[in-house]
Amino acid sequence: MATTTVLPRIAITAGEPAGIGPELVAALAATELAADLIAVGNVDLILRSAQTRGITLKIEAFDGARRSARVPGHLRCIDIALAAPVVAGQLDVRNAHHVIAMLTRAADGCLHGEFDALVTAPVQKSIVADAGIAFTGHTEFLAQRAGSDVVMLLTAPGGGRLDGDLRVALATTHLPLSAVPAAITRAGLVRTLRILCDDLIGRFGISAPRVAVLGLNPHAGENGHLGREEIDTINPAIEQLRAAGFDVAGPLPADTAFLPSQLVRFDAVLAMYHDQGLPVLKHAGFGHGINVTLGLPFIRTSVDHGTALDLAGTGKADASSMIAAAKLALELASRAAARSF
Repeated sequence: MATTTVLPRIAITAGEPAGIGPELVAALAATELAADLIAVGNVDLILRSAQTRGITLKIEAFDGARRSARVPGHLRCIDIALAAPVVAGQLDVRNAHHVIAMLTRAADGCLHGEFDALVTAPVQKSIVADAGIAFTGHTEFLAQRAGSDVVMLLTAPGGGRLDGDLRVALATTHLPLSAVPAAITRAGLVRTLRILCDDLIGRFGISAPRVAVLGLNPHAGENGHLGREEIDTINPAIEQLRAAGFDVAGPLPADTAFLPSQLVRFDAVLAMYHDQGLPVLKHAGFGHGINVTLGLPFIRTSVDHGTALDLAGTGKADASSMIAAAKLALELASRAAARSF
């Protein structure tokens, strides 16, 4: 007797309405990705963005019923109302609550098992903050919504590794540089490394992950002459993970850790702060990179770039990162489903 394959259901948020997010959603809907895609955003705006890109798109309201197949150019959507008309490329603080409503609906759907994964288009953090909403980014918002400790991981194809993608995780995320040293604690690093290792095993299927940990200071502190964070904080955390059976190396100098001869030894790199690790990753694969939030009770991936307001409304935005993020979400969701049987 024939069986029907139930495809993973993936929620796709449209991001900042004045940015390229709605266009990226339309571009993704036009692909043949074998997933049950549910857009969360403003229907009229997504349709308008599809027209700008020359995509014929048919949108239906999401009714909760699961489908086993999706026709390219067809998309189900949860409509989130806008507070003000959208002009491409022009931020409007009145639509900040639209962004939060969109993220809340998608996150809650994941938490309640309605969706198998979440893919997010970029948001403009500044305009949300200008509306008086405490918001520093998707990662922090989702962590708070889920009540989870999380880790930001970005991946890029190749990137100097000889046996797979470059993966860079962050010990701290969206902080001013002056606040980074105080934010790095032994307990925090142990927690971050455990989440990283556990999800490399559980989500990515790497049975014995090897992780490189960068130092905070130049030359990893030069034996204390350029700072003591490596001696007092980072190395003790590494030793604690090693004692628990994890393959963790460091602290390594950041200026040489990304050499191909070094990267080939590791499955992921833990950087101490945002601009220590991500410039290397984005240089290696910008436009094809993927942002993954580890530690959540659901799968979340995103693009490796911002809202690109200068490209909004032109139909020229590159959807490669969005498509890559959706493909990874599908892969991770399929792997999770296979493990549940």
